[in-house]
Amino acid sequence: MSRKLFQGRSAIALVFVILLSTFWMGCSSSLKERRAEPVIGEQKGVGKYYHFDDVLVPEELKYDQKNSFIYETARFKTGVMVFTKYWVDVESLIEFFIFHMEKDNWKLVNSFRGKESILNFSKPDKSCTIRINEKWTGTSVVEIRVGPVAEKRM
Repeated sequence: MSRKLFQGRSAIALVFVILLSTFWMGCSSSLKERRAEPVIGEQKGVGKYYHFDDVLVPEELKYDQKNSFIYETARFKTGVMVFTKYWVDVESLIEFFIFHMEKDNWKLVNSFRGKESILNFSKPDKSCTIRINEKWTGTSVVEIRVGPVAEKRM
């Protein structure tokens, strides 16, 4: 009797281990798939220009119009564009911006990398700051601020 009881528990334990390993493998592969989304590339459809024709944004980012604003006059355009994305590979996102901003004639001034990453770019007449903030929920918030550079006074 005790041998049958032991065999029954072993079968249950074996089924539990199989289900647990299947679940674990499924979760890990879906996380890898989410993080492995291609960000950098030369093909069409890599990104989109929103309000500024020299700031390319990866197409995977979702534009948050509610938290964005643009101000434009005859002399300049300035504003903040906000984007969100779940499970983004921040390193790939940073590399995307550095690569494409330089292609659009921006100069990387400096960068800070960590839980919140900041990239600062400049052109002779304007500057751009890109802030990437990783939330604990798995969401990344990307803020792109573009504005004019103050004229030098003598």
